[in-house]
Amino acid sequence: MTNSNDIKETIIHATTELIEQSAGDIKTITTRAIAEKSGVALGLINYHFGNKDNLIALCVQRIINQVLMQFAPDKTDYTKADGLTDKKRLISFATQTFDFLYANYSIVKISILSDFADYLPKCNSVFTQMGFRFALQGNIPESKKQLIAFSLTSVMQTAFLAGENSIAITGYNLMEKAQRDRFISDTVSMLMEGVYEQ
Repeated sequence: MTNSNDIKETIIHATTELIEQSAGDIKTITTRAIAEKSGVALGLINYHFGNKDNLIALCVQRIINQVLMQFAPDKTDYTKADGLTDKKRLISFATQTFDFLYANYSIVKISILSDFADYLPKCNSVFTQMGFRFALQGNIPESKKQLIAFSLTSVMQTAFLAGENSIAITGYNLMEKAQRDRFISDTVSMLMEGVYEQ
């Protein structure tokens, strides 16, 4: 490890392994554990990342980004008929995404809050929107595709952050799979209503 980028990547790799081993319970990860796992001095973590929370947020963003890229279909398949309407395809994409969010609650919450703190064109929220736009293959103006994808992502993230208060806030108990699926179906149906009208 002779250069700064190598040291940073070693720390990121070690921290990512610790996050995955902790099953998302990041409170159990200490700066000392990160230093030991990466084989660097404790001070280098703060030097390169400012603090442990910044480092963990960066690692979580990378983890989520890798998973989100798996939801997007391969570009060579965009033109292949799948027998689904845009609405059904979008419901399928959104249901997969929502299931992932709830299966990885702790790390996803960090990712969403990090995006909200610094919403950039290459953040995970925008990658999610891009994935949702892939589901919209019909004759829909690009501006409407973008608005639908942005709206769906925003609604899902806000509902997700409601946590156990979701029933009081949304009218759906999002901690239950069947209720989550209905929430997605109802939301997509509302967003798609009248989309083909000019």
